[in-house]
Amino acid sequence: MTALIQVSGLTKYYGRSRGILDLSFEIEEGEIFGFLGPNGAGKTTTIRTLMGFLRPSAGRATIAGLDCWSQAPAVKRLVGYLPSEFAFDPGLTGAQILTYLGHLRGGVDRSYVQQLCERLDFDPGKRFREYSRGNRQKLGLIQAFMHRPRLLILDEPSSGLDPLNQQEFYRMLREVQSEGHTVFLSSHILPEVEQTCSRVGIIRDGRLVEVNEVSRLKHMRQQTVVISFPGPASPEWFQGLPGVAAVRLNRDGRELHLDVQGELQAVIKAAAAHDALSLSTQEPSLEEIFLRFYQVDQPVAAGR
Repeated sequence: MTALIQVSGLTKYYGRSRGILDLSFEIEEGEIFGFLGPNGAGKTTTIRTLMGFLRPSAGRATIAGLDCWSQAPAVKRLVGYLPSEFAFDPGLTGAQILTYLGHLRGGVDRSYVQQLCERLDFDPGKRFREYSRGNRQKLGLIQAFMHRPRLLILDEPSSGLDPLNQQEFYRMLREVQSEGHTVFLSSHILPEVEQTCSRVGIIRDGRLVEVNEVSRLKHMRQQTVVISFPGPASPEWFQGLPGVAAVRLNRDGRELHLDVQGELQAVIKAAAAHDALSLSTQEPSLEEIFLRFYQVDQPVAAGR
């Protein structure tokens, strides 16, 4: 696959304050990429730099080979963008806003816009000032999707949506991906990223600490292995084996819980040697992985 977004050494300072520092990553055409981090980590600064709203202090970002700063107008024509807070003239109706933005795009398929409104249960007849936060978010999503852009850049897209609309939004993401479009999605909602994204970047204090496939992140990080035995078990059977960080014995003395990082061959072999009745693994959720990356003692590796 071809990289649609290429970021190299991207840095942005606000005076003496750090925004983002030395970010480097690529996003391939046709993938849904999740950008994870808490508020203040640098997600919105990264997105605003990609959109050409902010000039980088150092480094470079391109979309489809176009420089995000010097060729920003051309970049914007390729992108459907949802900011973290979608705001508009409070006196205009949703329909007027969508018509206006559609004209700026050179026209859009009205039947598709109507379909999006129905899917998200959005009433375009009300004025912007009358919309709740959730309905403003729906309007923002509709205007981002309505011209079927090559790339969607969405900043906290499900914020304010109820669970039913969140699920409909996830279906919309999968549909545009099946059509070959690309999505860059920033979020602090971990189940959202786990459901929709194949790869994630984790940002902390303006630096990338990891970029990887969701499935591979789970494999790389520590998992729990539960082994039961017909009789009394001993933690010593597994202590010191490759990848075993801790061993705990349950109350009845016949079950061991191991914290293991990496491959399980040595653990499986030792379990078989002691006539284990069963062995099961519990993969960490993306939330557990994310929290481990945010532990105080977790080293930060820029640009990975």
